[in-house]
Amino acid sequence: MAEPEAELAAPDETSEADETIPLSMAAPSLQRPSAYRPIGERPSSVPPPAEDDICGAIADVMLAAALADGDACDRERRAMRRIFRRLLDTEILPDWLDARLRVEPGPRDVDGSMARLRRLPIEQRRHVVELVREICDADHVYDLTEERFMLGLVLALSLDPEHADDLTVRSGVGIDGPWKRALDVVVACVVLLFGWPILLACAIAVKLSSPGPVLFAQRRYGRDGSVIRVFKFRSMRVTEDGAKVLQATKGDPRVTRVGAFLRKSSLDELPQIFNVLRGDMSVVGPRPHAVAHNEHYREQILEYMLRHKVKPGVTGWAQVNGWRGETDTLEKMIERVAHDLHYIRHYSFWLDLKILVLTLFGKKTRLNAH
Repeated sequence: MAEPEAELAAPDETSEADETIPLSMAAPSLQRPSAYRPIGERPSSVPPPAEDDICGAIADVMLAAALADGDACDRERRAMRRIFRRLLDTEILPDWLDARLRVEPGPRDVDGSMARLRRLPIEQRRHVVELVREICDADHVYDLTEERFMLGLVLALSLDPEHADDLTVRSGVGIDGPWKRALDVVVACVVLLFGWPILLACAIAVKLSSPGPVLFAQRRYGRDGSVIRVFKFRSMRVTEDGAKVLQATKGDPRVTRVGAFLRKSSLDELPQIFNVLRGDMSVVGPRPHAVAHNEHYREQILEYMLRHKVKPGVTGWAQVNGWRGETDTLEKMIERVAHDLHYIRHYSFWLDLKILVLTLFGKKTRLNAH
């Protein structure tokens, strides 16, 4: 498979339509590699004209997205009204538009609307897609299986694929299949069968090293943004799990001597094998972050929550490529997200096996572990 550098490299060529667009106004995919677009870094798109035919076309496409599951529910229609209030910069929508959002469009209407949107400049089309993602995630409620993702996905179909890749993520075949679950169960059982003496020794060492519980269960986001409790051996003198969670830094005084060893060797993550057996996590996948960190980064990296389309993992593609540990700069988290999305898009059973081997023997896996 291709190395991540090839996947994440900035495009060398731009389309003819984009050659005259200044960099500050170009589509984000032309400014930075895939998943490299922190919100607010620079203007990356401009709103389309607030013309009736354009608004009508956007309404038809979003209604078609909402109807993809057979029904446009009240919550979906409320989301669409919020989007148009932002797009038109008004609190009260025009009567004709409000009525348009109540009527189910026919196939011909949708085809014509899609054609109308394709005639808009690329930066205007991207603006609509980015707005959909931003508004639907504004309440900090992200449901990839319902309208929040479907709206953005169908709107993205109005874009050329190369301009939509960093707004959507399509999972590799089998990432939710029986082979991946079988690998999870086999690896977890092997670890428990042969690693129980290590688990017991770690538990005793943690208990004797400092006051407090042996295990630390922290709230993190799982698949589809659901909150799960992730188990770890306690490595600090504190057990932070509130609205503000400080990441561990090099030489952090909160880390115990035993905890420092556990973190450096990644043994503190071993109890997550029980999360794997419960089905909350997979052996390989994007590493879950504390809920407080998710709330922070989801507002800065537009694609951040796409990494939660699959189960989180005990290890992952980002970790074996050296992107673990403290994310003291936004660029480090952007790199981690980029690698997570690369994994989701290119998943295969053999890639999981490769990541497991690199987790045990790779040179980059231990980088930044503290």
